Amino acid sequence: MSTLLAPTAPVDAFGRDAAAQALVVFFRMAQEWGLQPAQEQVLLGVGRTTLFAWKAGRVRSGLEPVVLERLSYLFRIYAALEILLPVPERARAWLHKPNAAPLFGGQTALARLMGGQVGDLMVVAQYLDAQRGGDFS
Repeated sequence: MSTLLAPTAPVDAFGRDAAAQALVVFFRMAQEWGLQPAQEQVLLGVGRTTLFAWKAGRVRSGLEPVVLERLSYLFRIYAALEILLPVPERARAWLHKPNAAPLFGGQTALARLMGGQVGDLMVVAQYLDAQRGGDFS
């Protein structure tokens, strides 16, 4: 049997390794966006101790469903911005600029995200999906 066809161990999408990889992506994204630890904490919905353990690579188990949900919206936001604003500096700056769209009421998208609720992340992701020309929820 070819090694390409040999059975492999299934990947646990909800396990510790997948969680650690998802968090590495989140922290790179947060760095690109210029986020402070307190903002990262709100976006992930976790306490300070957990945030800094994760930042240090100490991920002891899979992520809770609500954290996975938050990450999925944040990754959607990031991907949509990369598509809508292909110049990296513009994509990164969008979160920090006042926005006249009714959803933001003249505030920044980041201010909306800092509401701390999963719904805040969801509506920003949906807004950007709509700007891309479709509903991808």
